[in-house]
Amino acid sequence: MTPPSSGTSILDDSRSDERGEILGLLEQAYWMEIETVMSYIANSINPDGVRAQEIVRSLQADIQEELGHAMQFANRIKELYGVVPGSMQFSAEQSYLQPPEPTTDIVSVIKGVIEAESGAIHHYATIIEKTDEADPVTADMVTAILHDEEGHRRLFEGFLREYDSGRPQLEHRDRGHDDALVAG
Repeated sequence: MTPPSSGTSILDDSRSDERGEILGLLEQAYWMEIETVMSYIANSINPDGVRAQEIVRSLQADIQEELGHAMQFANRIKELYGVVPGSMQFSAEQSYLQPPEPTTDIVSVIKGVIEAESGAIHHYATIIEKTDEADPVTADMVTAILHDEEGHRRLFEGFLREYDSGRPQLEHRDRGHDDALVAG
C-alpha cells in the first residue's frame, strides 16, 4: 500500500481504492473473530472431564474478548464507509476448531485454538503492515488486538505443553492457614 499523500486522510475520496483494500482485510478479520466466537462457545460447553475444566474456563473468558474484537472490526468498517456484512455472507473456514469426538479430546481443542490464534496473528500482522502509514488509526486498533491474540496463543501453548508432558500441573491452593499443593 502506498503512503498517504501529504496528510490526506484514508477517508478522502481520492483514497477509495486503498480504503477498499483495507475494508476487505477488516471484513475478513471480522469474520475470523465471529467464527472463533462460535467455535469457542461450542468448545467451552462440549468438553468432558476434570482436566477439561481449565480449558473450558479459559475459552469462556476468551469468548467475550473475541466478540469485543469483532465489534471493533465492525465499527472500523463502518467508520471507513463500509457496510458490516450480514450472516448470509458468512462462510466457515476453521475446520480445526470443530468440537472433537470424543468430548474428552481436549488436546484437539487446544491445538485448534492455537491454530486459530496463529491465523489471526498472521492476518493482523498483514493488516498492520498494509495500514501502518496508510491508515494509522486502523493500524493502532489492530496492534492492540494483535497483542490480545498473542497472549491467547501463548496461554494455550502452555496448556499444550502440560498435556504433552502427561502430568497435571500442580496448583497452589490456600486452605485457610494450611497451604497445600494439589493436582489441578
